[in-house]
Amino acid sequence: MFFGALGPEFKKLWASRTLSNLGDGMTLVAGPLLAASLIRDPLLIAGLAFAQRLPWLLFALVSGALVDRLDRKLLMAAVDFFRSAAVGFLGISVLLDFASLPLMYVVFFLVGTTETLFDTASVSVLPAVVREEDLAKANGRLYSAQIVANNMVGPSLGGLLFASAAALPFLLDAGTFAAAAALILTLRGGFRARSAGSSEGIRATTMRSEIAEGLSWLWCHRFLRALAFTIGIMNLTFGAVFAVWVLFAQERLGLGPAGYGVLAASIPIGGVLGGLVAERVSGILGPGNTLKAGLLVEVVTHLVLASTTSPVVAAMILALFGFHAIVWGTVSASLRQELIPDSLMGRVNSAYLFFDAGSAALGALLGGLLANTLGLTAPFWFAAVCVAALLVVMRRALGERAIEEARGEGV
Repeated sequence: MFFGALGPEFKKLWASRTLSNLGDGMTLVAGPLLAASLIRDPLLIAGLAFAQRLPWLLFALVSGALVDRLDRKLLMAAVDFFRSAAVGFLGISVLLDFASLPLMYVVFFLVGTTETLFDTASVSVLPAVVREEDLAKANGRLYSAQIVANNMVGPSLGGLLFASAAALPFLLDAGTFAAAAALILTLRGGFRARSAGSSEGIRATTMRSEIAEGLSWLWCHRFLRALAFTIGIMNLTFGAVFAVWVLFAQERLGLGPAGYGVLAASIPIGGVLGGLVAERVSGILGPGNTLKAGLLVEVVTHLVLASTTSPVVAAMILALFGFHAIVWGTVSASLRQELIPDSLMGRVNSAYLFFDAGSAALGALLGGLLANTLGLTAPFWFAAVCVAALLVVMRRALGERAIEEARGEGV
């Protein structure tokens, strides 16, 4: 069975995340399409992705401290209600024909800011919903739903809706955020971090010292430090590629809005399977070998995309990338949830996500600059070279022995 013994509270969390990801998927396609209809400059379009990712560089660490201070369930619900209002306003602006690129920058920046809270809280809340031995399965089910909603149904629907009425994807996204928030509020149980009197020690008394505690813990943990560095480089290169993806699809692959949405949806073909079998793949290969195999898949993906002008070939390699991305995400999230103490879960995950999503913001700017000066394929060649070098450098730090040592240390 899809849910197995994961329990009713997990089903609510799964339904909430699936709804919000469906809306996100529509905006994922509709946002760049709207920007491309306003201006054709690659750097300015890449700025939209930068605006959404910049908050990870500015606020991620503060968000982690707040997640460890506040009720994580209420925080997630409040964030989704705010995102509903922000995206709904953008939809109304499109409907009334006063949308502009500066307005899009503001809305995407605000959504990205609240995303730093939501994403940190959502990773931190899962151990309170399922048992430790079920984390990999639960993460796999969440990622499967995410890839279907965010990268398959949502983008396809977003492209089709934008082609018929540009405001519709944003208005529907606002509705899914509101519904997701309502579902989160129905979760039962305790969702505050275990801190005072816990075996992990006494909570620091100031925001600055709490942030410093989370950063110090991550820095001193050899395996998670290596994992954070790895995901930082991976997302720097992915951010560079994704920032010009809409122009790449239109000008190099010759796709229109609907075709662009369908191409983006090809990622879930492999992603759904990846989410369902991630636990099994990790069990057969081992988590370390699974992570290193994912780096190899990324190198191949970027090389193929840099070389092809065929939408069919691009769709096939993106399906393989989707499989890798979900398996990687499942394995890395499960390892973090297993190794990080609950009292530090928000702060350490936010420090990790600082590298994860923050590097994507820098990558967006870099991708726009590379495309502007060297052509639309330049970000793909750059990504292939960087990830290939990363695979060589990190082969031992991400190995099975390193993971077993981390589990044995318990620090």
